[in-house]
Amino acid sequence: MMDPIFLQQATRALGRIKLPGSKSISNRMLLLAALAKGDTLLDGLLESDDTQVMRGALESLGVSIENLGSHGRVRVGGIAPSIGFPVKQGELFMGNAGTAARTLTAVLAFSDGHYVLKGVPRMHERPIGDLVDALVAAGAQIDYLEKPGYPPLNILPRMPITMPTIRIRGEISSQFTSAVLMALPWTGSGARVEIVGELISRPYVELTLGLMKQFGIEVKHDDEYRVFEVPESEGYVAPGKVKVEGDASSASYFLAAGALGGGPVRVEGVGSASAQGDVKFTDVLAQMGAKIEMGPEWIECSGRSPLKAFDLDLNLIPDAAMTAAVLALFTEGGPCTLSGIQSWRVKETDRISAMANELRKFGARVQEGANFLRIYPPVDFLSGRNSTLAPVSIDTYDDHRMAMCFSLASFGPRPVKINDPGCVAKTFPDYFDSFAQIVS
Repeated sequence: MMDPIFLQQATRALGRIKLPGSKSISNRMLLLAALAKGDTLLDGLLESDDTQVMRGALESLGVSIENLGSHGRVRVGGIAPSIGFPVKQGELFMGNAGTAARTLTAVLAFSDGHYVLKGVPRMHERPIGDLVDALVAAGAQIDYLEKPGYPPLNILPRMPITMPTIRIRGEISSQFTSAVLMALPWTGSGARVEIVGELISRPYVELTLGLMKQFGIEVKHDDEYRVFEVPESEGYVAPGKVKVEGDASSASYFLAAGALGGGPVRVEGVGSASAQGDVKFTDVLAQMGAKIEMGPEWIECSGRSPLKAFDLDLNLIPDAAMTAAVLALFTEGGPCTLSGIQSWRVKETDRISAMANELRKFGARVQEGANFLRIYPPVDFLSGRNSTLAPVSIDTYDDHRMAMCFSLASFGPRPVKINDPGCVAKTFPDYFDSFAQIVS
C-alpha cells in the first residue's frame, strides 16, 4: 500500500488537463484488435493497471502487441478466428479488472482451448453467473472452481452446436451484454441476443457497438436496446489506425473542481463528439448551477459552491455518479438523491456502502438502499475553512474512483487525507499530480 496523500484545503481551480485514454475504450479496442484480421495501430491507449491486465492476458494467449514509442501507441497483430488463439491452454490472472475479465470470459468460451480465469479476492466476489448462464446456453463449457456464480472459472472448448438465441440478464452489469456481443463475431455465426429485465448502463453497450462497427461488424438492434442481431460474418477486420478518446469518467473530477473552485477548468481529449456516456455528467453539473462550454474534443466548467441540490436517476452514468455524490456535500436547498446506482454494489468495492461511510466522516447524514443514496450535507460545511482541524481520513477500499472523487472534498472546510492513493493506478496513475496542477 502506498503512503497516504494529504490534500490541503483548496480555494481555486483553474487550468487545462489532457486526459489519459479511456479505460473502457482501451480494453475493448485491445480485444477487438486481437480478434481482427490484420494489424491495428492504436494511438492514445491508456497505460494503467487495468489495460496491463488485458494486454498481459492477450499476450499470454499468443497475441502480438508491440510498443511504438510514447503516448500509448501500440500495434496489435490480429488472430484469425479459424486459427484461434495460438496458446490453447493456460491460466489468466485478471486482477480486479472487470471489463477485461468479463469480455475475455466470453471470447475464451467461444474458443477452442482450455483456460482458467481468476483474479484478486474481490474479483471472486463480483458476480458473473448471468454471463456464464448465457454462454452455456450457447454451447460453452464453463465450470465454477469455487463459489457458483463467481470466478474463478474453468473454461473448456465450446461444443459444436448451432448457436441459439442468447438471452442474458441486464440488471447486474452491462459488461455481460457487451462481452457476449463482442465475442459472437469470433464464432462467425449470426445470433440473436435478447435482454431479460432491465439493461443498466446502456451507454456502455452503445459504446461497444460503435467500436465493433469500426472493426467491420454492424449489429442491428431495436430502439430500446433489448434485442440485438449479430450478423453472420468472417469476423472482425482491422481498421488500420484508430485513436482512443480521453477518459470521460476521469474528466468528471476536473470538471467538478471547476464547478467548486471558480474555473474555468478545461479537459482535452473528450467533448461533444465523444462516444462515451459519461460526457452526460456535464448535464448534472449544469443542473447544479455550473457553467459548461464544450467543443468536439474539449469541455470547460466554471462555478462556485454552494451548488444546487439534486434528485437524479444516474443509471446511465454510474461511474461519474460517484463524483456527484461527493459534490452533494457542497449543495444547499435540500438533500441530494442518487438513484439507479444498483451496479455500485458489485464494482471494485460495494460503492454504495463505501460512499455512505466516507461521506459521514464529513458530518453528512446518509441514507442508503439497494439502488440509491440520499445525502443530507452538513449544515456547517460551507461556513468557512479551519486549517487547524485534523484532516478527514478517507479510506479508499482499493477502489480508484473512491480515491479520485474524494479529492474534491479538499474544497471543504478541512484538509483531506487519502489512504492508499496508489489504487488510482487502475485507470489514472498520475491522477494526484494532475489534480495538483489545477488547484490552489
